[in-house]
Amino acid sequence: MQETIWDNPRFRNWVAVARACHAVERALGQALAPLGLKNAHLDMMMNIHRHPGMSQQELANKLLVGRSNITMLLPQMEKRGLVVRKTDKVDKRVLRLRLTDDGEELLREALKIHLSLVEKIMSETPADECDIVGAAMNRITAVLTEPTNGV
Repeated sequence: MQETIWDNPRFRNWVAVARACHAVERALGQALAPLGLKNAHLDMMMNIHRHPGMSQQELANKLLVGRSNITMLLPQMEKRGLVVRKTDKVDKRVLRLRLTDDGEELLREALKIHLSLVEKIMSETPADECDIVGAAMNRITAVLTEPTNGV
């Protein structure tokens, strides 16, 4: 009998990871909708909160997206009064990002929702298994983001 790609445990388990990722993204998107946020907004806000004053390019690098993705979303967030962009004092071409007080407050609400979802997802998984999953995902990320390891 000839082995199919679905018989390969690496492929089969990778599909399971991808399906779980999509399910989480969908659930989080639905949970954030009442706040008027999308997953991308939350990702941006979390990173700006953790690294206040980061540039748009630094944010794009952290999120593994192109700068154009950031440039499209930031005006929406600025218009809502969640983020401010200020010109760098040394390099006038660089815009530095910070959350406003309203942005910080909305982020706190969104993080409660996000944590609740994570707790629900991981509630049946012992902490040591959570650490194994996290380590495996970090290795995968490293393989795909290291300049010398690209596909």
